[in-house]
Amino acid sequence: MSSTDMKIITVIGSGLIGRSWAMLFVSGGYTVKIYDNQPGLAAKAITEIRKQMEELEEAHMLRGELSATQQLDLLSSYDDLAQALEGAFFVQECVFENLEVKQSIFQDIEGHVGKGVILSSSTSCLVPSNVFSKVQNRSRCLVSHPVNPPYYVKLVELVPHPETSAAVMDTTHALMTKVGQAPVCLKKEIDGFALNRVQAAIIAESWRLVQDGVISVKDIDLVMSEGLGMRYAFIGPMETMHLNAPEGLEDYMKRYGQGFMRVMNSFGPVPDFFSDGAKGIINEMCELIPSNREQLSARIERRDRLLRGLAKLKKDSDC
Repeated sequence: MSSTDMKIITVIGSGLIGRSWAMLFVSGGYTVKIYDNQPGLAAKAITEIRKQMEELEEAHMLRGELSATQQLDLLSSYDDLAQALEGAFFVQECVFENLEVKQSIFQDIEGHVGKGVILSSSTSCLVPSNVFSKVQNRSRCLVSHPVNPPYYVKLVELVPHPETSAAVMDTTHALMTKVGQAPVCLKKEIDGFALNRVQAAIIAESWRLVQDGVISVKDIDLVMSEGLGMRYAFIGPMETMHLNAPEGLEDYMKRYGQGFMRVMNSFGPVPDFFSDGAKGIINEMCELIPSNREQLSARIERRDRLLRGLAKLKKDSDC
């Protein structure tokens, strides 16, 4: 497929993640066709995207070199799958997390596209070998897992099916880089991928520390937001260790490795998030931030505003 053919991307699903992908792809100058099997939802998604883009442009946070009007001109909506897929070189699926639904939609997609079209899923927890099990040509399949909200958090995990070709991984990596994301390539599939496995480890120990009466919900969040998170917004755990000893990572492990192994051996079992004890942690969180729609929406808006500021800082700092 020549570079002149690589202009159209189809986004399957018009929910939050689908809209986010559409905004990212048009920011890179791609023509994006949004499909939803529920009549009118894809068109409604473009209305929502228009509102977001105008707000972003006003705040000088619109991504890409094109204006909001120019980016919006690259968007179109479809209720017919065949029409939505016509001319696409890349398909990004964003339907809800149900294995059977994803398997079915990819089976349908394959019947409408040529053999060179890349099929990508946004799944956050389903491994590619399951998602694409009903696809005939699995060499062109992979997971491209974004982090919510994708417009401000640039990481994308690229997870190959056991049969995914190197060329498909390379093309997708180049695409994600072109639209301003930060792709990482997993060498093989694994449950939870990389991000959610690291996140699960943090959640598990945070939950245990609160459950065991070591620390409060409020303070364990501060451990991250005012401690580890301050560094991790710019450098990861491996570089953090490498910089925290005079002679780098090997020196760090000589100094602190035994201590970390001792602490790791003290970790408890996987928490039961549905036990009676879990209710106390949930109640403690809800006392800090009530779980009604108004309060949660306000905190989500605050989160996104802060992430916008952090994204701008990272961009200005060339991190």
